[in-house]
Amino acid sequence: MIEEKNIGFEEIKEEIKKLCNTLSAKDLVGKISFLNNYETINQLLQESYEMKSCLLGIRNFPSDNYFDCSDFLVNLRIEGSCIRQEDMKMFLLSYSTIEAILDFFYKEEQENSKIFALKEIYNKVFFSKEVLQECSRIIDEDGEIKESCSPLLREIRQRQQRCQNQITRKIQNILSDAKNNGWTATEEDVTIRNNSLVIPVKSSYKKQVKGILHDSSQSGQTFYIEPSEIVELNFEAKELFLEEQREIQRILLEFSNLIRDNLEEILSCYKFLINIDFIRAKALYSINIRAGKPDLKPYPLLNWFEARHPLLEHSLKKKQKSIIPLRISLDKERRILIISGPNAGGKSVCLKTVALLQYMIQCGLLVPMKETSQAGVFHDMFISIGDAQSIENDLSTYSSHLLKMKEICEQADKDTLFLIDELGAGTDPNIGGAIAESVLEYLNSVKSWGIVTTHYSNLKHLATKYHSIINGAMLYDSEKMLPLFILSIGMPGSSFAFEIAQRIGLPRSIVENAKQKIGSSQVNFEQELQQIEVKKLALEEEKQRMKAYDEELYEIIKKYKSLEEKLNISKKDILNQARQEAKEILQNANSRIEKTIEEIKTSKADKEKVKQLKEEITKEVTQLQEDIKKEEKNFSNLNANDKLKNSHLRVLNTPIQKGDYVVFGIEQTVMEVKEINKNKVELVNGMISIKTSLNKVVKIDKQNYLKQETNNKKNDTSNPIMNRINEIRAGFSAQIDLRGERTEEALRKVAQLLDTARLLGEHYVKILHGKGDGILKTQIRNYLKQQPMVKSFYAEKIELGGEGITIIELN
Repeated sequence: MIEEKNIGFEEIKEEIKKLCNTLSAKDLVGKISFLNNYETINQLLQESYEMKSCLLGIRNFPSDNYFDCSDFLVNLRIEGSCIRQEDMKMFLLSYSTIEAILDFFYKEEQENSKIFALKEIYNKVFFSKEVLQECSRIIDEDGEIKESCSPLLREIRQRQQRCQNQITRKIQNILSDAKNNGWTATEEDVTIRNNSLVIPVKSSYKKQVKGILHDSSQSGQTFYIEPSEIVELNFEAKELFLEEQREIQRILLEFSNLIRDNLEEILSCYKFLINIDFIRAKALYSINIRAGKPDLKPYPLLNWFEARHPLLEHSLKKKQKSIIPLRISLDKERRILIISGPNAGGKSVCLKTVALLQYMIQCGLLVPMKETSQAGVFHDMFISIGDAQSIENDLSTYSSHLLKMKEICEQADKDTLFLIDELGAGTDPNIGGAIAESVLEYLNSVKSWGIVTTHYSNLKHLATKYHSIINGAMLYDSEKMLPLFILSIGMPGSSFAFEIAQRIGLPRSIVENAKQKIGSSQVNFEQELQQIEVKKLALEEEKQRMKAYDEELYEIIKKYKSLEEKLNISKKDILNQARQEAKEILQNANSRIEKTIEEIKTSKADKEKVKQLKEEITKEVTQLQEDIKKEEKNFSNLNANDKLKNSHLRVLNTPIQKGDYVVFGIEQTVMEVKEINKNKVELVNGMISIKTSLNKVVKIDKQNYLKQETNNKKNDTSNPIMNRINEIRAGFSAQIDLRGERTEEALRKVAQLLDTARLLGEHYVKILHGKGDGILKTQIRNYLKQQPMVKSFYAEKIELGGEGITIIELN
């Protein structure tokens, strides 16, 4: 089995212990161990996952006053035993916490039907409200017994107060007389000795004050005397104190009997509290390492995405470095992975990552990998990492290694996972390689699952012999002479021994001599093999980028074709309208001329009348010429308002701001405002960006335009994808309110908002998450840091919401 210290699991336990409130919960952490029962593992994972959701929710999960009172409560099983007053405070606070936790779960259950694993825990708890109410009636949060809990106790304390007032008055009067007589120094005051009020008296006047001598100063110059006048009062006060203690004891005994009647249920409540403390600590740690719950399968399987070693990631973070996530996959067809590559290239880290995360999973702990990952359950796990040399047993490193191989081979079966670092190392390479190959062939024959690291070429060749064995390489950039810490599955890796030797400064002549001994063909083969993988990775990334550019360019071309078609249709409509208006003008003009001629005939060519009609016609012709010129001007250069009227869109007279829609140019293209700088404005449409003067654009109603675009596309079935995009655009809002949302749901909505905004070519979106404790804001901003489409994000201006709102700029 795996030694936990070898894979770093002991450190994981210590980190979880730090997050526990009770020693009992820390003991549970220490007992965490490897499990191979699917139902048990899945239950533990689900409990932690649900608790994580509760901790990240909008309501604060109770986190104070986790005290384990089981030890002194168990003693109350004995008839006549009594709870101590000092234990009452701890009981009140912790039992109140149990009630608060149960209330939290009941409310959470009503709002979130996904809580079912934790429900199995809290539904079994019987909580006695009567016990809590009685405890609250007896004691306050400071641990003092309330006088209101007993009429007799109230009476005793009132008598105590009266007696104390008498004592104070009398002793102050006696002290004042002593000072006036010079028996006591003027700076002295009443003090306490042997639980009695006394006055300090100068030694030479000690006989002047009658009473009981309790003490003297070290110098012997001062005597502390209890005046005889208050001895009787002090005696009465002590009697009242004893009465008070007897009544308190009676009250505590009565309460202890109530606890005894409900003891088993109360003890189960504390068992529940310890378990919740334990689960809460595991969930808090999962939040710290950004862990999730993979899709667990009841059979062996590894299909992990973006897996991260939590301890390594924490160490790198301190050095302001980031970890390279691991992508690894093993299934029943490809069960054994042989990882090769240069030293310090990440082979052992890869192996330890798999060992630690699989072990964490089978201990019921959430793991740092994408939740779309799939993880299986193995019956056994074996690991051999590092130098196992034993001085006590007189075993060499290789002997210990062989003993480990013997143990694995004896117990391995189809449900076993083995992880071996440098299989066969520690002895003669030819012999070690042969034994390693035989071991691997045997483990393959019993259908075991495993990962091994090696430099041996004969192990790399096993992948060509057995379908169930696959090679993997830790990539290395030979040009930059740097490891990439990326696991590439499918091809073996090179050790880059010569390149690394040159890099650390080994004399060139020695390196060249070594190359000649091994043969140039082998050297060139390893170099080319590794560089093919590096170049393949770069080409794949470039392919994905080009594919994204092609898709965006295709959409832009279609959009502009659509705009061109709309413009041509608009021109035809305008020409037809102009022809119709011209026809109407000519008809009106002909009618007017005929009417004028008729009037001239009727007036028998009266000069004045002819002159008047001529002037009217001239005036109308002039007005007609002006109208025609105006229409020609409008036709040659449509202004924004005319186009908006034709498309039934509204002009907005409000100031233009970032994110608004405007129309620009003769074609009246609708564009989005990206930036405004004084009188200049930068416009964007897809990948097109234009800078122009602010007075050359006209602001339009954005929502109205988007709805109009959707209506224009309703009857167009030629491109259903574009139709759907236009529908999305019409209903899109660049702002989302996530206040009150659970973190998991909030991040889902953020992802949807970013995807939609990117699809529609939006450049700015806004998230309203509120301030609160900052948990939701932190989780959202951590998520945004990981998104390549996010160019930057920042808080809104203070007067507009400040840290309660995050503005996101997209690439």
